[in-house]
Amino acid sequence: MIDPIAIETETQFFTDVCRNFENAAQFTSFSSGLLRQIRQCNSIYRFSFPIQKGNDVEVIDAWRVEHSHHQSPTKGGIRYSEMVNEDEVMALAALMTYKCAIVNVPFGGAKGGIRINPGDYTLKELENITRRYTVELVKKNFIGPSIDVPAPDYGSGEREMSWIADTYATMNPGQLDAMACVTGKPLALHGIEGRREATGHGLAIAVRECVGIPEDMQKIGLSPGIPGKRVIVQGLGNVGYFSAKYLSEFGAVIVGLCEKEGAVYNKNGLDLDALMRHRKETGSLLGYQGAVIEFENPAEGLEQPCDILVPAALENQLTIGNIFNIKAKIIVEGANGPTTPEAEAIFYERGGIIIPDIYANAGGVIVSYFEWLKNLSHVGFGRMSRRFEENTNLNIVTMIENITGLALSAVERASIIKGASELEIVNSALEDTMADAYREIRHIYTSHRYIDTLRTAAFVKAINHIGACYQSMGIFP
Repeated sequence: MIDPIAIETETQFFTDVCRNFENAAQFTSFSSGLLRQIRQCNSIYRFSFPIQKGNDVEVIDAWRVEHSHHQSPTKGGIRYSEMVNEDEVMALAALMTYKCAIVNVPFGGAKGGIRINPGDYTLKELENITRRYTVELVKKNFIGPSIDVPAPDYGSGEREMSWIADTYATMNPGQLDAMACVTGKPLALHGIEGRREATGHGLAIAVRECVGIPEDMQKIGLSPGIPGKRVIVQGLGNVGYFSAKYLSEFGAVIVGLCEKEGAVYNKNGLDLDALMRHRKETGSLLGYQGAVIEFENPAEGLEQPCDILVPAALENQLTIGNIFNIKAKIIVEGANGPTTPEAEAIFYERGGIIIPDIYANAGGVIVSYFEWLKNLSHVGFGRMSRRFEENTNLNIVTMIENITGLALSAVERASIIKGASELEIVNSALEDTMADAYREIRHIYTSHRYIDTLRTAAFVKAINHIGACYQSMGIFP
């Protein structure tokens, strides 16, 4: 059994985040007091509650941390894991603050955690835990469309978000915007197209932006562009799977996949869909016929030859103990905090690039923002304008055909006049947001001789944005 005291005393995730913050803060012009206000967590709610489990009572430990109120509401996922502790939740809340600022999403950062292993509980018990957690947040005013908006994280998903939304709506009868209290909901409960795959999709866009700059690729010995790049992905949850899927669609070759039961590798590429079917049937990546090499220790899978490594599982996966064995030239952080500061310094010294978590995995919160807007407006994207766009496009096509005397085929005509669906609008906005943010981060990185990592540049961008907000707000009273 895991010792909760050991968990609390051994972790220093928040310290690592603060270290990255301090590295960047020296390149900003804010006072020490304002920097402290940006850095520290504003509200930490630690609580426990009982549930009935069999014939006994079990006490569940849980947290909700609101890191920054420079923007409202605060925003961040809820993690279900037996390794959850206060330090981790504080660190993840802080990362959410910086992440939102980097991609210009008007939220403060927050995070939640419930210390359980979901696999140890029945469906009904999980529902009871989730609903009771929500009630505790409601009682302390730690949830609401304009207060704090949770989302899925490790161990949670659409199902848990549905329970939260229903519980909140039940406890707030008549509140018109109740469904905006949480994002990552299924479509049937006013979710949004593209949310499930958003983090992985955004990560793939981040990679495309990075490798699309010839001078940067020349420095690390790679050709520009995604096509042909060899990729290893750690983790096959939503983030890892969709990262691999979209990178593959962009032309990359997925040569390695790592999960808790082991890792597989094939230098000529793996069939992602076939591998996922195999894992669903057998419960393991191991034994897949398309793999040339298998590793029972999944950490060995990270050390195989590739161009791009995507750690999309948990924090502290790349450390001083294994960074020298990493053969990738680019690390793209799909998970939060997968690379320790010491390992990052070594990787850069060896000529690599790290696309940091506070930017790379921001796709989820970007599309969560769109879902929140959809819930507040009570209408789906494209619903009000799609038919009008199609009729306008049809009139233009008809006019051109009449002038030229040429007629388009039915297929050509349909592809031209088609109005944008909600998914197309969401994906377009996601791509625009991720691309703009990377260009802004890279500009800071390349224009200041003493900023030596993309992470520091991203933190500088975040601190400048948050600091400007606080300065504009003033201090009340």
